[in-house]
Amino acid sequence: MSDKRAALIAAGVVAVAGLVGVTLAATGDSGSKIASGGPASGPCDATASRDVTQPTFGQLAAAGLAELPLGSSARRVDLVAPPFTTSTRVTNPLFPIAELHSAILNGQVDGKPFRTETTLLPQTRIMEWTDGQCVEVLVSQYLAYSDHRIEEVALDLYAQDDEGSVWYLGEDVFNYDDGVIANTGGTWFAGQDGPAALIMPARPQVGDVYRPENIAGLVFEEVTVQAIGETVDGPRGPVRDAILVEELHDDGSRERKVFAPGYGEFSTGSGGDVEALALAVPTDARSGGEPASLTSVAAGADRVYERALVGRWRQAAATVGEITGAWRTYRLSGAVPPRLEQPAADALAALTRTVAARTPLEAAGAALRVSQASLDLQLQYRPVAEIDRDRFDLWLRQLLVDVRADDSSAVQGDVATLEWIRDRIAHGLDKVDVARIDTRLRELRASADDGELEAASETAAELREAIR
Repeated sequence: MSDKRAALIAAGVVAVAGLVGVTLAATGDSGSKIASGGPASGPCDATASRDVTQPTFGQLAAAGLAELPLGSSARRVDLVAPPFTTSTRVTNPLFPIAELHSAILNGQVDGKPFRTETTLLPQTRIMEWTDGQCVEVLVSQYLAYSDHRIEEVALDLYAQDDEGSVWYLGEDVFNYDDGVIANTGGTWFAGQDGPAALIMPARPQVGDVYRPENIAGLVFEEVTVQAIGETVDGPRGPVRDAILVEELHDDGSRERKVFAPGYGEFSTGSGGDVEALALAVPTDARSGGEPASLTSVAAGADRVYERALVGRWRQAAATVGEITGAWRTYRLSGAVPPRLEQPAADALAALTRTVAARTPLEAAGAALRVSQASLDLQLQYRPVAEIDRDRFDLWLRQLLVDVRADDSSAVQGDVATLEWIRDRIAHGLDKVDVARIDTRLRELRASADDGELEAASETAAELREAIR
């Protein structure tokens, strides 16, 4: 962790990714700080309609983009930005970020299981996206895991104009390798690095062209709408009025994406890689309490975790049998979203195998995969904040396993994951509890950075008590 991010955690505020040296202020102190790095030079207007500056041909050529088969300028729908008088009231059904509190996407990328958690954070920010014009933006946290380990985090900034189009005002990106930040490639901010970009028109039509990223030499994508009025298979059945787009990348490659009402980005894929929406709330929230069978799966996984670590294999095996029966009951109820069924089944199969083999760390890790699968399913029934607190505890338990395995890189990644999940739960906790958690997190980071794994284990145990 950088000194700046450590200071933010120590102060008990929501992390704002200071690693790239950009100040992003929460609203409530209107006009104080902006994403371009300082106070506005003059009056900051949110109500004017403005032309969106485009890269020149010279800039495109210098970035190696001049030969791309770009869409017709006559079909561009992102050349003028209407006023942003109610920018955080995002009502566009094809990109409902204001109401999409949490979403799970999963699939396979580079031959490895891939899973993401997308969470709307509670704070907003002020961006001066062009000289003299500011807009309040929503902040969405995208946390991606490759093969069950942190791979990327992005803080995405969105706003809706008065005509109903959703604009992309930048992203703060952190790419991880072996548990530590390898680079911040892909980071950009409207107004600082280039123009604001359109991510979803108010009323998309076939042939519409727009650029979700539009900074030559830094980030560049161009989208063409291929079809509208499509029906796709969603977590709870058919979803109508989806759109299909083709995205042209700066390397000339193309990718097909689907956006669906109530979900936003629904699926994407190319070259064998697939990332598709598995569950989103409140769109897929279910009324009534959590089914007893699902509760039994989650509770059983917790018991197997504890028993595997102390070698109580008979009890662990018996509990795996109970989990298997509970999972069968829940699966037959018809309440399992299709894309969440296989990850849960795979996790349970791994748990059965590792308990039978009596391998403590592998069995404990498999139990945590079952816990993660059950938390994804519980998202249909429980508040997002509760799920995230349980995810925080899950990664503390994973850290304890990784300490016993003497895997310092894994511990580094566990701490990073905890730091980001912390940003999703802090607003719902008492300030004293937040201060206590932040202090322990800072200690945990220091121990992980110094390779003091036993100290990290002790702090993790203290954090488990604090989060409870």
